[in-house]
Amino acid sequence: MASCLTDCSTILLTVPGLESPFQAMSGENGKASRSPGKFHHVPVMREEVLHYLSPGPGMTILDATLGGGGHALMILEAGARLIGLDRDPDALAHARSRLDRYGGSVVLRQVNFSEMLLEVKEVSPEGVDGILMDLGVSSFQLDSGDRGFSLRREGPLDMRMNPGEGVTAADIVNEWEEEELARIFRDLGEERKARPIARAIVRRRAARSFKDTLDLADCVAGIVGRRGRVHPATRVFQALRMTVNREMESLEAALESAPSLLKPGGRMAVITFHSLEDRLVKRSFKARSLVELDRPEWVAPRPNPDCCLEVITRRPVSPSPAEVAENPRARSAKLRVAEKRRDGEQ
Repeated sequence: MASCLTDCSTILLTVPGLESPFQAMSGENGKASRSPGKFHHVPVMREEVLHYLSPGPGMTILDATLGGGGHALMILEAGARLIGLDRDPDALAHARSRLDRYGGSVVLRQVNFSEMLLEVKEVSPEGVDGILMDLGVSSFQLDSGDRGFSLRREGPLDMRMNPGEGVTAADIVNEWEEEELARIFRDLGEERKARPIARAIVRRRAARSFKDTLDLADCVAGIVGRRGRVHPATRVFQALRMTVNREMESLEAALESAPSLLKPGGRMAVITFHSLEDRLVKRSFKARSLVELDRPEWVAPRPNPDCCLEVITRRPVSPSPAEVAENPRARSAKLRVAEKRRDGEQ
């Protein structure tokens, strides 16, 4: 999932004659091959994000996972400047058309958020007032068959968020050893039938390679069985998507670098959609918020050299019942927020 800094495309929305870091940079890459008008994105927990980040005039907010630009739009409407990152060229093309009326208040870059540190410091050397990470995939990606994320639409078995880099899901299911397939289905998909699914995939590919999404989904369904409204291959597809895009590794890198981008008093808000992501965010916030560290072998607690955050949400915030009724895909979302400590704060 990680992309090389020297190959990153840049989309800048500029107003002629303005020369701030948001206006003076230029770029022509990052245009999507498909129409951006087809991109559909419903931002999750809009009111909660606005409440905790409190964007306004004079502030700079980093949307590290731009997606369809729904959160970005409301941040700009509140009067803040925006830096938007996403590795998906389709998402950036859509965001460009959606946000262009804000001109020099917007900088959009095609880059994996795991590499945000150098990218954002180049645009805003003084840091940012807030950071938003909305993890997972957008409705457009899930519903578009030609991206390979959909369980219900036929398409190539791809799943790359940046179609120009990395291995595909087809590479993994057709080439990886049974043990490795079982491991990712178990660890990333939390699939109880990981081993028999991996065995069935290896047995089937010996006769004919997997090439499209519905072929794989049907193979998995034959092992798991069809019960309820959730497709039986959902966990396997999740595990493959996370593996293809190195999502956990990238999230860990993003959480590591984000605090150094925040101004004192700035906040970072992270929206997760499954337990693995949420646990990683929770552990990261805790590690950066403990004032002292203590171990059995130490005579006394010692100052935590990494302490730079204060956790604002002791428990994760969930979407309201009304939002879930309107957007069922929000039901598993959890929001955690932390604030950069000011100098001298304990």
